[in-house]
Amino acid sequence: MKLSLRQMFAPTLLALALAPLAFSAQAEQHEGRGSDADREAFHQRMEERRQEVYERAGLSDEQQQALNEINAEHYQAMQALRAEHEEKVADILSEEERDALKEAMKEVRDEHRGEGKGHGRRGGHEHQNDEAEAASE
Repeated sequence: MKLSLRQMFAPTLLALALAPLAFSAQAEQHEGRGSDADREAFHQRMEERRQEVYERAGLSDEQQQALNEINAEHYQAMQALRAEHEEKVADILSEEERDALKEAMKEVRDEHRGEGKGHGRRGGHEHQNDEAEAASE
């Protein structure tokens, strides 16, 4: 069976198209932002984009259903892993210490985002490498 380029690259295109959505959803959930209405609107937009990706990739209904099922399994596994991690952290840190850690992480993230303007979401790496090189001299 000979596959077209579209069929060969469909899984890769799908993963690339959905990755930013997954990261955004994870970030919003992790930070606890947004109301129920915001989350519902976000999920609706995500579903619309997923459907558009499926259509562009030329996936059959069966393929779409199978992908939706494994994505749901993956999401559930990630939720379970997150809960397990939170339990382990709670065994190590008090609630006040966890809050202090979250605040420190937010401050560092915000500082790095300010430094990395123009370098993308995770920018600032070049600046950090320059500082490390200067320190080693």
